[in-house]
Amino acid sequence: MIFSPTDAVIPDVIWVSNERSKQLLDETGHFMGAPEIAIEVLSQSPKDKERDKKTKLKLYSNQGVLEYWIFDRELNVVEIYRREEGQLVKAITLYDSDTLESPILHGFSCRVATLFE
Repeated sequence: MIFSPTDAVIPDVIWVSNERSKQLLDETGHFMGAPEIAIEVLSQSPKDKERDKKTKLKLYSNQGVLEYWIFDRELNVVEIYRREEGQLVKAITLYDSDTLESPILHGFSCRVATLFE
């Protein structure tokens, strides 16, 4: 995703609605803006973890991402950040026995434990 010449990132997964994808894709197929949902799976290195939890969180918040999901494979948890009053804030931490749902993905529901199998 290219937000500006100096702010470009490659999240692990994004979700963009059909309507929004038409607005964000440039003629070469690059995303030139924020998806509705950005998802990162934490790497093992402390440097990469910090980048995902701080730098990318701030960037996604400033650029208008509606939800940011961070998957921690070591702890089997998912941190969900949702946009409130113009910023991404932590809404919930989900554990194995919880179910991941999103108001953006109507009808989507998945047990967290399934995501780490």
